[in-house]
Formats: sequence, C-alpha cells, structure tokens
Amino acid sequence: MSESRFYHISPEGKLVHVATLTEALAAARQKGFLWLDYYQPTKEELSTLIEPFGLHPLAIEDCTDVDQVPKIEDFPGNTFIIFNALSYADKKLAVDEVDLFISENFLITVSGGGYPETRRPLGGIERIVEHEIESVRKGPAFLMHVILDYVVDQKFVAIEALEDQLDAAEEVIMASLSSFNPAELLRLRRDLLVIRKSIFHEREILVKICRRDYPSIPEEAIFHYRDIYDHLAKFFELTETYRDIVTGLMEIYLSMLNNQLAKTANETNYSVRRMSLIMTIFMPLTLLAGIGGMSEWSMMTGPANWKISYPAFMLVMVVIGIANYYLLKRMEKKSQDQD
Repeated sequence: MSESRFYHISPEGKLVHVATLTEALAAARQKGFLWLDYYQPTKEELSTLIEPFGLHPLAIEDCTDVDQVPKIEDFPGNTFIIFNALSYADKKLAVDEVDLFISENFLITVSGGGYPETRRPLGGIERIVEHEIESVRKGPAFLMHVILDYVVDQKFVAIEALEDQLDAAEEVIMASLSSFNPAELLRLRRDLLVIRKSIFHEREILVKICRRDYPSIPEEAIFHYRDIYDHLAKFFELTETYRDIVTGLMEIYLSMLNNQLAKTANETNYSVRRMSLIMTIFMPLTLLAGIGGMSEWSMMTGPANWKISYPAFMLVMVVIGIANYYLLKRMEKKSQDQD
C-alpha cells in the first residue's frame, strides 16, 4: 500500500510534518529544506515530482523497477542514488531497493517498491532522524548520511546472521555428517555473492561521493560519508572471508564424506575377503566330500570297514582345511608385507 510523508526541516533543527505535497512546496519557499519519504509509490505519484523538483523521467522509471544495481547518477539540479537494504530472516536473504534524490534544497527517498509490506527498509527512520536532528538540520546531505548509515548498519545485522549460519553448519558437519544438508552451504554461498555484489557497487558510490564529484554534497559532509565507506569496505572483506569459509566447509564435508565412503568400502572388502577365504578353504573339501558321498571310500576299504573309512575321511578333511587356512593366511601376510 502506497504511503507518503512530507517533512520540512528548519535551520533551527525542527522536523515539521507537512500533510500534502502542495504544503511541502509552499514550505520549500522558507528557509531549510524538504524531505519527502515515499513507500511503495506508484509511477504516477512519482511523476508528479518531475516538474516541481526537476527529477529526470529515467530516474523515476528506475524507482519503479526492481532488482536494480546500486548506482549514482548526476542530473541537472539533483543527484540520483540507488542503494540496497538487506535483511535476513528464516534463512532467507531479502534485498530491498532504496532510491534517493538529493539536491541543495531537498531529499526524496523511495523504498518498498515491488516487495511485501512486511519488509520496510526505512521503517522507523523518523525516530533516528529526530535523534540526529542537530546534524540533519545542516542540510540534505547530512540527512542522507543518517539514512544511508542506517541502511548500512542493517547490512551488518544480515551479515552477522549469515555468520551464525556458518557456525551452525560447521557444528553440524563435525557432530553428525549424515544429518547435514550440503544445499545449506550452496545457499549461504549464493547469499554471500548477492551481498558482495551489492556492497561492491555501493562502495563505488561512496568513492565518487568522497571524491567530491557531486555539488549536492558539500565538503563538510564528506567526512561523514568516509565513515560509511569504511564500513562498506569492512563488510566487503567479511563477505570475502565468509566465502572462503564456505569453500573450506565444503572441502571438509567432501573429505569427511570420502573418508566415510572409504571406511565403508574397506569394511565391504574385508567381508568379501573373509568370504573368499572361507570359500577357498571349503572348495577342496567340497570336492572330496562329493567323491566320498558316492561311497568311494567304503568301496576302497570294503563295505565292512565303513566305521574306519568315514572317520578317517573326516579327519583328512579337517587336516586339509586347517592346512589350507594357515597356507592362505601366510600368503596374505606375505602380500601385505610386500605392499
């Protein structure tokens, strides 16, 4: 649902809520500057700002399109910035777009376009602005610093949540390999790539601002933006580190899985070897039993001597079996020593 809030910030540091855009334009004739905050606006609502504030139609179109890459563009009379706000909940990374138009006399913020109403990237920003009013009253550039600083702080919350997920994945891998789902690592890696891409472009935005390329941001405000740049640079390094951790965890998982498979294969080989040993021992005995089963032994010794021939036959089979066993064990041990 579309929402719009209009404020007039006086040089004395008063944040005055203005009911309509017409009243905001009237207040703009006074000293101070305007802050127009839009949440999920329509293209028609934003188009009404083109004439009074000199916004470019292409920038308005970017505000209504989702999944825009962070960027900064300078237009006659104002500068247009796209930033990303991050949030992490229920193992899902959410990326919301925050658009800003800044000039020497106004700041326009647009957020929430194309996203569920439960995600408010600038929710509660008014309280923060009121708390920082001494800095905000100096101009739109200082107000934009407060807003961007808030957005960047939320990035750190999302990155910390991802770090907790990495720690949990490591514990599961070490504790119970069978219960671990490797798709979790792929999801974390994908989320880190999204964050890295966002921070990479936003860092470039701050580089251009700190280079004093835009007249809408005065020199005395540059020091505040350098602080934001330092935070983004730190977060960028964290994403690189976490990507390496994800790669390391995947290697650990595959290594432990291979070890487990090798252990299972060794156990199978041992079982097969034992069965082969038993079969090898009983093969000659089976042959002899087949011959003796046709009464050959009693025929050779005479039918009256079966009480002697069959026990003798059984004794010969036992001796042959024991001899085969020790002969095979000796051959197996000699083969292992050669390896």
